[in-house]
Amino acid sequence: MINKIKSLLDQIDGLSASSADEIEALRIKYLSKKGEISLLMADFRNVASEEKKAVGQLLNELKEKTLNKINDLKEQYAQQDTIAPGIDLTRTSYPEEVGTRHPLSVVKNEIVEIFGRLGFSIAEGPEVEDDWHVFGALNFAEDHPARDMQDTFFIQSNPDIILRTHTSSVQTRVMENSKPPIRIICPGRVYRNEAISYRAHCFFHQVEGLYIDKNVSFADLKQALLFFAKEMFGADTKIRLRPSYFPFTEPSAEMDISCNICGGKGCPFCKYTGWVEILGCGMVDPNVLEACGIDSKVYSGYALGMGVERITNLKYRVKDLRMFSENDKRFLDQFESAH
Repeated sequence: MINKIKSLLDQIDGLSASSADEIEALRIKYLSKKGEISLLMADFRNVASEEKKAVGQLLNELKEKTLNKINDLKEQYAQQDTIAPGIDLTRTSYPEEVGTRHPLSVVKNEIVEIFGRLGFSIAEGPEVEDDWHVFGALNFAEDHPARDMQDTFFIQSNPDIILRTHTSSVQTRVMENSKPPIRIICPGRVYRNEAISYRAHCFFHQVEGLYIDKNVSFADLKQALLFFAKEMFGADTKIRLRPSYFPFTEPSAEMDISCNICGGKGCPFCKYTGWVEILGCGMVDPNVLEACGIDSKVYSGYALGMGVERITNLKYRVKDLRMFSENDKRFLDQFESAH
């Protein structure tokens, strides 16, 4: 019997199967009630007393080994049955959907990159601000309309704390804590107490620039603006500056670019003028410099600011500002090529 058991042990080592039916046939052959191992168990009573221990150990080893082998074959077959041929198990699951950058982020980063080539570094500040940094230091009069509740979000328990209405508050903080020369670009979210519509929102995004040094002139500002316009909208872009008024700059101007849709010939988008307004700018008012601790007799500077949504509309012709904040995947997927 010992020889027969050893022969079966050798057979078990070489067992293989390519289907569930073949595995079941092997189980029946060796482990069923009439299988070979069961027959050996039944014949165990005829083994001589002095051999029972050795034979019993071999029988147990044979049964355990056979059970393990059958279970291994079942597991291997189950894996083969669920894994399609040609699948690379080291790869991530697919199809793999790649996310896209938000159009406002694409345009904001492009603006920052262009001014970065002119030597501007990024500066950031808090969105919840105090009245001094948003209005007081920037030469806003006490009765200026921007300070009214219908234009600005105030904290009810402390009217001196507000949600910033422009990123100029970042400029005042930098001027307070830095010495000229200062050359910064300030991207960020701002808030206005306005009704939400296709053309306005209670929050939007700005990028503002500030350059302060000795002998900075309006000509320096114009050259920087011309460089930006050509880099952002194309080499054929023209600019024009119209006199305007801002409390924190003097003189002040608004800048138009030649319409990037009709090339300045006139179309519905530019209202047949050939020009589109994109930003405000001007020379920093001496009062602002003095309020921030900078000697206006030694230093001068220019400032500029633009709405990121406005520039994005010009580049991608988005007709409804609300689409930028609704997170509609159908809308965002259109900007896959904008990376």
